[in-house]
Amino acid sequence: MDQAQYDDLLQRLTALVIKLDERYDQLGANYDQLTRFIDEQRLFNREQVAINQRLERLIARVFPLDENGRPE
Repeated sequence: MDQAQYDDLLQRLTALVIKLDERYDQLGANYDQLTRFIDEQRLFNREQVAINQRLERLIARVFPLDENGRPE
């Protein structure tokens, strides 16, 4: 392998490493964003569960059921 081929190969490898490094940074940023989204979704889910429980209690008071699950 002569010097020109070696230099060309080195340039190509350097370009590939730079692209891989940029892609790695993008994936890291995407991962961070996804982690924040998941945390927000978990908070929303906890709040929704609390709302659902309150609604179930309210519905049970407004529409009471007998032992067989039928309206009184």
